[in-house]
Amino acid sequence: MKKLILLSALYVIGHDAFSQTEEKKWNVGFHGGITQYNGDRGMNFYSTNQIATYGFASVSVSRYLNNHFDASIFFTRGEVGNTEPLHYWSSDNDANHFHVRLNTVNLVLRFNLLAPRWAVRPYLYAGVGGIMHEGIFGLRERYDYALPSFGGGLNFRLNKIVSIQLEESFMYTTADGMDHTEGGGTNDGYLYHKAGLTFNLGKKQDADNDGVSDKNDKCSSTPAGVAVDKTGCPIDRDGDGTPDYQDNCIEIAGLASMKGCPDKDFDGITDNEDRCPELAGSMELKGCPDADKDGVADIDDKCSGTLTGYKVDGSGCTLDNDKDGIVNEEDACPELPGILVFKGCPDTDGDGVSDNYDRCPSIKGTIDNKGCPEVAKEDIVKITLIASKIYFETGSDKLKLISNSQLDDLVVILNKYEGITLTIEGHTDNVGDDNYNLELSQKRTVAVKSYLMSKGIAESRLKAIGYGETKPVADNAKAAGKAKNRRVELKTSY
Repeated sequence: MKKLILLSALYVIGHDAFSQTEEKKWNVGFHGGITQYNGDRGMNFYSTNQIATYGFASVSVSRYLNNHFDASIFFTRGEVGNTEPLHYWSSDNDANHFHVRLNTVNLVLRFNLLAPRWAVRPYLYAGVGGIMHEGIFGLRERYDYALPSFGGGLNFRLNKIVSIQLEESFMYTTADGMDHTEGGGTNDGYLYHKAGLTFNLGKKQDADNDGVSDKNDKCSSTPAGVAVDKTGCPIDRDGDGTPDYQDNCIEIAGLASMKGCPDKDFDGITDNEDRCPELAGSMELKGCPDADKDGVADIDDKCSGTLTGYKVDGSGCTLDNDKDGIVNEEDACPELPGILVFKGCPDTDGDGVSDNYDRCPSIKGTIDNKGCPEVAKEDIVKITLIASKIYFETGSDKLKLISNSQLDDLVVILNKYEGITLTIEGHTDNVGDDNYNLELSQKRTVAVKSYLMSKGIAESRLKAIGYGETKPVADNAKAAGKAKNRRVELKTSY
């Protein structure tokens, strides 16, 4: 038997053409194809080892149940056999060969995976049936049941009537003697490789007698004698929403309130009140259009194409308060003239950081420092040294007078770098109660902060945090370690 190649392409393109539907509920099909056998004398489903090819022909009648289910009955007449030798050393005429003519009738329920509107519909089916084996070559006639019977295929719609059907059908008999051999442990079975043409039958319902079926009729109560379109609705030649049989101006688009007569631009404003009778517009603009939706009619708009949401003046042009050539909605600094690269903001000190992001707008700095200059290494060293010379009265948050000169030097550095912030961290040793030490360290950092504020440093630049004894830097078991742990740390950042 020639090699079987089953190719199917599911090109799923849906449109409104008919398949077997509730309008055309009946379908008749004519099919043909190749039969293969599986049983005690050979297991040749999808086999290519057969010398002879066995065929069949069938007729089907189907009934539409719903969008996904059909019931069908198939009548088939054909032949089946086996020509493969029992063993590779066997002769071509050994006892493994057989040939049977059979007739089948199958009642099946088919499940369509897609709805009728699709041009290609895959499906599955299952059912039951009967088989008559004719007595040929001296063999006796016999009858079997086909149970189970199942399969699947593709239905390709060519038009609203005709479809091509490709199908694989499996039938297993309830007995084991069709091939004149019993006892192999497997009942005999058949495989039909089937192709055919099917035809939808039925008559459409048309309650209003307008020539359009009720299923597709969007206007099912059209008066008798009125001409309709393909959707069953009265023809409206000028497309104004007033059907011709009610329109006093059939060739000119108009308004229903005016019995279909003129409003040339269909904007709901009669031509005699419309500033722009040839162009559809809004009531607010007296019938004129506003293409860029800025509230200014196109005939008055000197700057057409304004982006949606942009505010405009009376001439329809976008506002630019600072006159820097960048409109307000795109200008990060709409009241200060700037440059495009900074979205309309200025860069006073020319350091590449716009003033709205520059912590030091009047002093040239770096981008990493948000426009502020780097703190010089000698100043960093000096701040560390100052921190080591801040002293308090024993067990108190009162600054010793010797600390004032150090803090005055710190004020000079902070004024030099106006963009930096200062974090004041206070630490104690582990002598005394933990909560007491935490509270004392906090009070001492606040004392330093208050002193700096009294010298003109803005509070927003200062942060005071007391850690108590939680962050020691040396061993509290020794006097030297305790001395190191009683400390103030000053940290700068941008």
